[in-house]
Amino acid sequence: MLKKDISEAVIKRLPKYYRYLTDMEKLGVLKVSSKELSERMGLNASQIRQDFNCFGGFGQQGYGYNVKTLREQMANILGLLNSYRAVLVGAGNIGRAIINYAGFKESGFNIIAAFDMNEEMIGSNINGVEVYNVSQLQDYILKNQIDIAIIATPKAKAQQIADTVMDAGIKSIWNFATVDLKLKEDVCVENVHLSDSLNVLLYKTKSSLQK
Repeated sequence: MLKKDISEAVIKRLPKYYRYLTDMEKLGVLKVSSKELSERMGLNASQIRQDFNCFGGFGQQGYGYNVKTLREQMANILGLLNSYRAVLVGAGNIGRAIINYAGFKESGFNIIAAFDMNEEMIGSNINGVEVYNVSQLQDYILKNQIDIAIIATPKAKAQQIADTVMDAGIKSIWNFATVDLKLKEDVCVENVHLSDSLNVLLYKTKSSLQK
């Protein structure tokens, strides 16, 4: 049984479980114990069992986990068995990199249109995705049943874009702009702040050099 109010920490670990299980299945591993999985992933075995129990538990006492079955269950929990239609706003360097990433379609994640203010970009095609004028964004969302909006604009424009997509009914935003957005209560967001990630790495680098 799926428990309510799964913690953010558990949710953040789910993609890592899926990734490791996918690699194990490709290697022909048939079953794995929580102890073996913890050694591969660098996690605590007890933590893994607790995480899995949030979704009903998947193993058998004394047997462990069937890798193929557990991977499929993780895919289902993560929503990877569904298909999603997304639009991207901001077709600059980051936006183009997102569109060109080949792994998204395997997860049922399809970017079907991009939007930009740059006249030189409008009308161009990036890996099969046409770039439209941002003035067409809200109307396009309303007419094309879009599930997710990706914001890859400069931070000065990000909130305005967020307001536009929310007004068009979008409930999920993937935010690459370096700003925290003010969102409606029923809108979920995943923020990707590249500079924050780099700063953490620099802190760790500095700390390691001081030892």
